[in-house]
Amino acid sequence: MLDKLLFKNQDRLQLLIAVFGSFLGVTFLVTSIHYLIKVQEFGEGADILGPNTIIVQKKVSNAGTLGLKATDFSESEIKKIRNMSFIKEVQPVRSNNFKVMFGTKDPLVPPFSTDVFVQTIDPQFLDVKPDLWHWEKGDEFVPVIMPRDLFVMLNTFMSASGIPQVSDDVVKQINCEFKLSYGKRAEHLNCRVVGFTNQVSSILVPESFMQYGTDVFSNGTPQKITQILISGKENEFGLVEDMLEERGLESRNSQMVVGRLKSIVGTLFIVIIAISIIAVLVSGLVLIQFMQLLMSRNAYEVRTLMRIGHHPKKIIRKFFLYFVRIFGIITAIGFCAFLLLKFILDGVFASGGVNIDTQITLTSVLALVFAYGIFALASYFTAKKGIFNEY
Repeated sequence: MLDKLLFKNQDRLQLLIAVFGSFLGVTFLVTSIHYLIKVQEFGEGADILGPNTIIVQKKVSNAGTLGLKATDFSESEIKKIRNMSFIKEVQPVRSNNFKVMFGTKDPLVPPFSTDVFVQTIDPQFLDVKPDLWHWEKGDEFVPVIMPRDLFVMLNTFMSASGIPQVSDDVVKQINCEFKLSYGKRAEHLNCRVVGFTNQVSSILVPESFMQYGTDVFSNGTPQKITQILISGKENEFGLVEDMLEERGLESRNSQMVVGRLKSIVGTLFIVIIAISIIAVLVSGLVLIQFMQLLMSRNAYEVRTLMRIGHHPKKIIRKFFLYFVRIFGIITAIGFCAFLLLKFILDGVFASGGVNIDTQITLTSVLALVFAYGIFALASYFTAKKGIFNEY
């Protein structure tokens, strides 16, 4: 009876407009937050390097081939790039200036050895457990990160030798060795694969091993920094790409494609999030305004109810629960619409070759809870103010 009395003078059209706006805002808000997180996670764990990280070198021109233009990086060049606003970090990639041979040393696989090029990268850029990425003279083995191309070549060699090919997990159990040499001096060190990379063409080793080889087996030739590792800020990869073009730098195309994709799609979803937040706020304000209008139209009924003994808190609770229930239904329907959109968009991303994780993100659910909580508080204080104005 009380509900019929308080909510009889409603503008249904205004209520439907506010409900529809809230529904669209809630749906796009949770969808955009979810996919922004998933796109930023895309590629993580698939490679040993961290997200938004590329290895670059100077483009080789005719002048560089003739030795008229330096292809290595100076400290001042590295510092200038590091100080750019869209760059998170820049570190040199150190290469060996001593002779290294890599080969198998396991009775289960045929003998295989080749001269290799080894490099070392700052550990902060590597997605590998610190306890695995450590070496000191006298340790059982040197941990190495193998380029995927070398692994494919090793499997091809084994297949040609009549030996079954090996998986990633199996190759990590194969005993291998490095042979370091200079003149008549040589040393064999056991090594073992602890990870793989598609982004680096050389075998990666700990910095301590690189320093040991340089100190003991180098011919004194100074190490030149011909590659640097750049970590760009999220959603600003376009600026990184422009910088590379301006400075005559290049990177592997696969690295550029992933970085470009994440930057473009991430920016798109940020725009959608901003629009969704505005839509939720505007529609929420319309609902609050509708509540104020409803209480104004029922001012006589509210005053009469209080005069005959109804406590103001009871009337406040009626208005509060009514509008919280409406927004709760909107939130629930919006979440169901998100699940439908997610099913469609996951298929679109998969068909486009972007295999993102399909689990629902906690942040997107918390965003819904936060929006609901803000609206509930606004509804309560609006109802309280409106009723006590009539008290």
